[in-house]
Amino acid sequence: MSAAEPIRGIFVTGTDTGVGKSIVAAALARFLKERGLAVGVMKPAESGVADPRRPGPDARLLQWASGCTAEEGEIAPYRLRAPLAPALAAKKEQLFIDFSALVATAQDLGRSHDFLIVEGAGGLMSPLSGGILMADLAKEIGLPLLVVTTPRLGTINHTLMTIFCAQQMDLAVAGYLINRMPQQPDEAAETAPHALAALASANILGVLPEVGGSDEEKVLTLATELKTMASLPWLLSALEV
Repeated sequence: MSAAEPIRGIFVTGTDTGVGKSIVAAALARFLKERGLAVGVMKPAESGVADPRRPGPDARLLQWASGCTAEEGEIAPYRLRAPLAPALAAKKEQLFIDFSALVATAQDLGRSHDFLIVEGAGGLMSPLSGGILMADLAKEIGLPLLVVTTPRLGTINHTLMTIFCAQQMDLAVAGYLINRMPQQPDEAAETAPHALAALASANILGVLPEVGGSDEEKVLTLATELKTMASLPWLLSALEV
């Protein structure tokens, strides 16, 4: 791939905490790996890392799921102890997050792999460095967004605001995945997919069930679910794979 050629991949963001963004990103990485793609992964900044000398749990899960052999410093450039937004955690630890370096690293990873998955920290408006937001990073890297949401009460507001915000910032939105659908959904969860499909100005790419087990077991289960989703053709088309 030439330096001028756009990279192929996705920037995974969530609508709120607890939506399972890391699990879905890793499941997608495993799913694409099993389709024969060389998948690059990156967690640009991870907060709440107990031992910053090594990648945090989100970055390790992505690396394990994808089999990505890039350097740890490329997969997980910034590991921050404080469980805060990256900009705040970095300030607390007197670290400088180099935005330009993150963009360059992501683009290098994209050029050396068939597909790149970048997992943001928090939502689109999470501060990354100074006045720079996660949304700015996605835009500068040049990857479309995959929005991860849930069917719980409040999802219509959170999902529509996330998509609207992305579009106002001229960010491409590949679509959204509804994660953690209960086996016995309440009325809010049961009606969420239809309501979002009718209201959101982006494509619904699938509904994933709530699953149990370790994080690795959840990833494997959801990777299998992705293979059998009725909406799989929509997902593949949105990812351009």
